[in-house]
Amino acid sequence: MSNILIIDDERAIRSVLKDILSNEGFKVEEAADGEEGFRKFSAGGFDLVLCDIKMPKMDGMEFLQKAMEVHPETPVIMISGHGNIETAVDAVKKGAFDYISKPPDLNRLLITIRNAMDKNTLVKETRVLKRKVSRVQDIIGESEAILRIRETIDKVAPTDARVLVTGENGSGKELVARWLHEKSNRSQGPIVEVNCAAIPGELIESELFGHEKGSFTSAIKQRIGKFEQASGGTLFLDEIGDMSLSAQAKVLRALQEGKITRVGGDKEISVDVRVVAATNKDLLKEVEEKNFRLDLYHRLGVILIHVPSLNERKSDIPLLVNKFLGDIAEEYGQARKEIDKKALDALMQHNWTGNIRELRNVVERLVILSGKEIMASDVQSYVLPK
Repeated sequence: MSNILIIDDERAIRSVLKDILSNEGFKVEEAADGEEGFRKFSAGGFDLVLCDIKMPKMDGMEFLQKAMEVHPETPVIMISGHGNIETAVDAVKKGAFDYISKPPDLNRLLITIRNAMDKNTLVKETRVLKRKVSRVQDIIGESEAILRIRETIDKVAPTDARVLVTGENGSGKELVARWLHEKSNRSQGPIVEVNCAAIPGELIESELFGHEKGSFTSAIKQRIGKFEQASGGTLFLDEIGDMSLSAQAKVLRALQEGKITRVGGDKEISVDVRVVAATNKDLLKEVEEKNFRLDLYHRLGVILIHVPSLNERKSDIPLLVNKFLGDIAEEYGQARKEIDKKALDALMQHNWTGNIRELRNVVERLVILSGKEIMASDVQSYVLPK
């Protein structure tokens, strides 16, 4: 149910509009002047605003200007019995969706509200689609380790050399893999990701190499595996340290010969794949414990890239926070929040066990729960352990 805020100093107008819109299935809240309206609007949760122009304390044009700073994506329809063409044009220039004279024609008002709602829905859907098709996110940071990673990516990406990316969970290993693909000669091909830790051991071979119909009980049709799907592009094997030994043997053969065989099949299938692997484990230790094949380790680790933890590159936190504040503002369709220096200092003192993923979540939490500016007290309340 859409939520509409009516701001008008005339009780009779508010009551009539509320009755009509409630009958149309909208949830309606009222405000008797611009100041009360702005307090309610700032708290969020409204899909549209109907606002009078001539009001005490804060008039409609002032409300409109402030509203566009706080929630610019929310459509505002101005209503006035004192306006003229110049007023209407001025309101639209300042961000109003439309301008309607009093007494409003109810049919026109309802049509305008529906159009505003439809446009708002399209804007939100477009924003989501843009995020889905947008380029790979930048690797943010100016620390020595990050500069070295960027330099390595630039050198290695144009080749077909296999790369092993190591680092803690949440440190950005996937982003390194995506940039290796983005800057490679295979960038027009697919990048296919397999999280080896998320797939049960008995299914990993079918996931990687595919299977033929009838090869096991639930194999009711042929399936193309990730190696074939990634042919001509990049296969990203995330958390490869969790792969079963039997699957490791088949991956080794695929890397050596450029061929795979589907589960339950006997036909060799050529694949043209560049493999990038990642792990949060010490693979040499896993080799000693006989959990990982040494020959596969050497096949994968032609180039080694280690992504440092966030605690090892705390000087990059201000840049990361700045990026996340912008991303979250765009995602929510809201004005960007700023962060106080003391709050930023507090974040830099925090122990980031979850690395960049944790930092992104914390910034989003602070944006949602803090006031107009993120203060050190907000970090104390919402981030630091009690």
